[in-house]
Amino acid sequence: MSRLLPFIGFMLLACLLGFGIWWNSSHDPTAVPSPLINKPAPTFALPKLDNPTQLVSKDSMLGKPYLVNVFASWCFACGEEHPVLMAESKTLGIPVIGYDYKDEPADAKAWLAQHGNPYDMVIADQSGHTAIDFGVYGAPETFLIDGKGVIRYKRIGPLTPDVIARQLMPAIAALQKEAP
Repeated sequence: MSRLLPFIGFMLLACLLGFGIWWNSSHDPTAVPSPLINKPAPTFALPKLDNPTQLVSKDSMLGKPYLVNVFASWCFACGEEHPVLMAESKTLGIPVIGYDYKDEPADAKAWLAQHGNPYDMVIADQSGHTAIDFGVYGAPETFLIDGKGVIRYKRIGPLTPDVIARQLMPAIAALQKEAP
């Protein structure tokens, strides 16, 4: 029996390793369930990046669906996502709001000037306090908010053409069917 213990231990370890590999390959690591889906978006009032004296609030955004894309100049993955936003943002059919997260305004402005600005408007959350209310883990993240101010979709990680086609566009289409 003592000769079998190392073999049994090895087999248990191999099974655990195999399960871990299967779990990671069959589950989307960006699919983190959000408790905010189908709940009202948090109340916010954040300054515009290009005009800090002008605040944008949740109430001012009511009436039509919009997309909030959390980004930052320091975010490597945002640089990967940005060309996709440049190519796809105008085809979504709803406003795309840039949400500059924990970033120096001058850095964000320079980054957008260098890479292009796909956003209809950019709001800034330099402290990151409002992002906590949204449940932001980091950048990039994307939220689809309906005309009543309810979060209908959340994506953690970069948007890709496939994600836009398979997840985001159907979610937007569903919102447009619900609209009166």
